[in-house]
Amino acid sequence: MKPEKIYTELMMLAEKLGITVSEQNFRQTGVKAQSGLCRVKGQLRFIVDKHKSFQEKNEILADCLSQMPHEDIFVVPAVRELLQKSKT
Repeated sequence: MKPEKIYTELMMLAEKLGITVSEQNFRQTGVKAQSGLCRVKGQLRFIVDKHKSFQEKNEILADCLSQMPHEDIFVVPAVRELLQKSKT
């Protein structure tokens, strides 16, 4: 499966888990920031640097989502495998 498609599937899973995913330009902030999960006004939000490659975005997002309760949600096999690898 192409990295772009995996990223789309991961974003759909995040949405099903109630996590908003947004891409931001960290270069403009002037502050050293990292992609990751945070809580904004009580809502979970995953913010990722839009300049990262799809492979890097997938790894970061999969690492986050692998820690969430996703076992009862349908996920395509390639994404499920990525989540399992991230969990270990």
